[in-house]
Amino acid sequence: MRLWLCIALLSIALCASADRPGVFHRIAQGGKFVRDAAGGAWDMLRAYRDMREANYKGADKYFHARGNYDAARRGPGGAWAARVISDARENWQSGVSGRGAEDTRLDQEANAWGRNGGDPNRYRPRGLPSKY
Repeated sequence: MRLWLCIALLSIALCASADRPGVFHRIAQGGKFVRDAAGGAWDMLRAYRDMREANYKGADKYFHARGNYDAARRGPGGAWAARVISDARENWQSGVSGRGAEDTRLDQEANAWGRNGGDPNRYRPRGLPSKY
């Protein structure tokens, strides 16, 4: 009797889930977006750490483009994380660093280039070690 009851309940559950596959699909998409966003944030952090480690004159735009490129390759969540982090950093930096609007504009150009799938090597300075 218990076996038949379990089979009946399982059948009802399977039929109910088959009627609403869109709900489960959207939940899975939401989870993927969050994973991609977390991975994209990690890609941005890795690019920042590499930039600090390299400490190479003229490499700033390359690391901006590379971080955004790597994050965006993960999917919409990664691209979202890259945009949010880049915008926050530039808004903060433009008010604190005193580098000016032109530097912020060029940084944002490199960010957008990488986020849109452009090759970060466009901004790679001559002589930057191949490690990066």
